[in-house]
Amino acid sequence: MSEEARIREEICTVGASLYDRGYTVGAAGNISARLDDGWLITPTDACLGRLDPAQLAKVDAAGNWVSGAKPSKTLALHQGIYRTSPQSRGVVHTHSTHLVALTLAGVWRTDEVLPPITPYQVMKVGRIPLIGYRRPGDAQAAAEVAAVAAQVRGALFERLGPVVWERSVSHASHALEELEETARLWLMSDPRPQPLSAEAIEELRAVFGARY
Repeated sequence: MSEEARIREEICTVGASLYDRGYTVGAAGNISARLDDGWLITPTDACLGRLDPAQLAKVDAAGNWVSGAKPSKTLALHQGIYRTSPQSRGVVHTHSTHLVALTLAGVWRTDEVLPPITPYQVMKVGRIPLIGYRRPGDAQAAAEVAAVAAQVRGALFERLGPVVWERSVSHASHALEELEETARLWLMSDPRPQPLSAEAIEELRAVFGARY
C-alpha cells in the first residue's frame, strides 16, 4: 500500500470513529492530511461516518483541485494551518457538542478557552484560543487561525466547534477528543475545579515535554 493510500484509509477510519461516537453528526466536520505533493481533504457536505477513500478530494501544492469529489468549503482554513505549521500533517474539525456548548455558556478566557484542569489536557492539547463567530468557510476566520497555528495545536470557533492540527490525522483526532472531554468535565463540574498549579504544569513540562 502506498503512503497516500494509507493516509486515505486513515482519514476514513478516523472519520467513522468520530461519527460513531457522536463527535460529529450529519454532514458536519472535515478532515485533511498533508501529502508530499499537496493535500487530501474530505469532500464538501460529506458525512464523516461514510467516507470513501477514492472520493476524498486531492488538492495540489498550488491549491488546485485535481481529483476526487469537490473539496470542503473549509479548504482555505486547512491550507493556512499547513502553511503556518509546517510540522503538522493532519487537521480535524468537528462540531463537538460540549465544545460548542462551552462557547455558548462562556469560555474561561479568549486566549485559553479552558483552564488547565487535567494533566492530559496540558500534555496532549495545550492552550486553545477562541475565534469569534464568523460564518462557516469565512476567509477571515481562516486567517485568524493561521495567525496562531505555529504557537498552538488548535482553536475553537464560537458556535461552530474545534479545529485541531497535529503530526498525523490520528494524533489530531486524539487531541480533539481530549479537548472535548475536558470541556465536558468543566461544564458538568459545580463548583468549577481549580486549575493545576504552576508547579504541576512545570513538572509536566520537565517530565513529559508538555508544550504549555
